[in-house]
Amino acid sequence: MEYRPLGHTGTKVSALCLGTMTFGQQNTEADGHAQMDYALEKGINFFDTAELYAAPPKPETQGSTERIIGSWFKTRKNRDKVILASKIAGRSPMTWFRDSGAPSEQSPAQIREAVEKSLKRLQTDYIDLYQLHWPDRPINIFGGLGYTRIEAASNPIETILETLGEIVKAGKIRWIGLSNETPWGVMTFLHHAKARGLPAVQAVQNAYNLINRTYEIGLSEIAHREGVGLLAYSPLAQGYLTGKYANGALPQGSRKQLFNRLQRYESPQAARAIDSYLKLARRHDLDPAQMALAFVTSRPFVTANIIGATTMDQLKTNIASTSINLSEEILKEIEALHLDQPNPAP
Repeated sequence: MEYRPLGHTGTKVSALCLGTMTFGQQNTEADGHAQMDYALEKGINFFDTAELYAAPPKPETQGSTERIIGSWFKTRKNRDKVILASKIAGRSPMTWFRDSGAPSEQSPAQIREAVEKSLKRLQTDYIDLYQLHWPDRPINIFGGLGYTRIEAASNPIETILETLGEIVKAGKIRWIGLSNETPWGVMTFLHHAKARGLPAVQAVQNAYNLINRTYEIGLSEIAHREGVGLLAYSPLAQGYLTGKYANGALPQGSRKQLFNRLQRYESPQAARAIDSYLKLARRHDLDPAQMALAFVTSRPFVTANIIGATTMDQLKTNIASTSINLSEEILKEIEALHLDQPNPAP
């Protein structure tokens, strides 16, 4: 397993990060423990979760993933072996996160409450990387391209950062990160951190895969110049790049079959692009999932590639992608397909 610097923290994390959002909904506590045992055994020292999980969000499963990780820490007594990342929800109409029943937002009070509840569920005294799951300000994300001006309430970035700085000083979180963020957002956080002596952003967790490479436009330069690398989520486009949904297939127990939430990958242009990458993998005798994962992991701006699985076989296949070295020929073919069908599923 390769290990890479996490921003300017002085800590190195595995090039693969274990995503855990299925724990507590598609996966049982025993499943989650088995996945974490196997990942750690294979050299993965970086786990990612969120107060929102399990996903998709529901009141009855909220926090279940953190609780499963917490019970694993308690039984294995290995908290020091893992770099743990979690997240606070952004502004939304969801009302089940806070004791008051208020809709979620990143106000000072809600940030403090969220951190305390995550620490309790995780059965730990600290979270290594604490991320804002999506911006508090209104913004066009999750399937949108381009900036859309929306007038709505939001907590100022400097206020959010000051609150996080207080929690860092208290020792409850070590570093901060962002998620589903734009170049403007990242640079604004970095500006206030430098100007006010507050914690700097160490990583950005955004979607990145063969059919969504929008991170490369703007954010990849920030990774290079500011040391704020990508934690790439959805590297398999929620399973579409494995080929399991090809030709209209709907596997029993798949996220599409269970939740019907994957429409961003179902446009005609996305379907054509997915099919072209599946054919490319087969021409080169590669497992499509491993080719897609190997591409993401190989990008110079990627700090860690966040893999997730609902079965041990899937997890083993995903982790084994680290042994795949994509040839220059394959990389050139990937670029040709990308130029022909750029970012069909942002």
